[in-house]
Amino acid sequence: MVSFTKNSKMAEIILKNYQLLPIISRFGIKLGFGNKTVEEICANKNVNAAFFLEILNSYHNSNYFPDNHLGDFDVDVMVDYLTNTHTYYLKSKVPHIELFIDKMEREAQEENSRNINLLKHFFNEYKTDIENHFKEEEKHIFPYVIDLEKTLSTNNCSRELIDKIKHEPIEVYERNHDSLEIKLADLKNLIIRFLPPLSCEDDCEHLLTELFQLEYDIEEHTRMEEKVLIPKVKMLEQKVLEYYGV
Repeated sequence: MVSFTKNSKMAEIILKNYQLLPIISRFGIKLGFGNKTVEEICANKNVNAAFFLEILNSYHNSNYFPDNHLGDFDVDVMVDYLTNTHTYYLKSKVPHIELFIDKMEREAQEENSRNINLLKHFFNEYKTDIENHFKEEEKHIFPYVIDLEKTLSTNNCSRELIDKIKHEPIEVYERNHDSLEIKLADLKNLIIRFLPPLSCEDDCEHLLTELFQLEYDIEEHTRMEEKVLIPKVKMLEQKVLEYYGV
């Protein structure tokens, strides 16, 4: 699969893969591209084009690996993007799905109320999982990543950071990078296999479609972290250790 480059026309990128629309919006890029290239649009929006392309290509091609471009962008750009993505899920996607479930709950007949409550319970558990996952990243992983780059730019490294690299490197996080898709798969199975027919059938179908889309998006988000964030952090960890002769 051909990768996108700085000379690719943004309109053609979206025509090839419309699922990249919510991705570019997280960079503040809106529709109305004309014939502008990625490089032109990124320059207009003050977006790091190298990082933007790594994200687009990682989402577009599951076999893409940006090992030759990891040094082309700073980690704060990556952290900003990931934080914006977390906000998108928690403030947009999850509430949108909750609206469907609430509507189904209001309109459910008595014999289906228990099943809708079970569905709501499952989704609330998933919401808690995703909130905890994002909090862990924003409280511990992202500050650690920024500290690594700051250390290299200021030539000022603390003993605590060296100890963390040696005993709690990003590899530990990578091994324990919990899957956010498992509960979502359980929820889909509940709806498809066990939920009796509902009077609000259209809402149920819309909910299922939203869950499939959320699952896909979360899977891609996780894969992007594993293909872009983690390799970048490993590179920084190695540079810090080499610089300080550890």
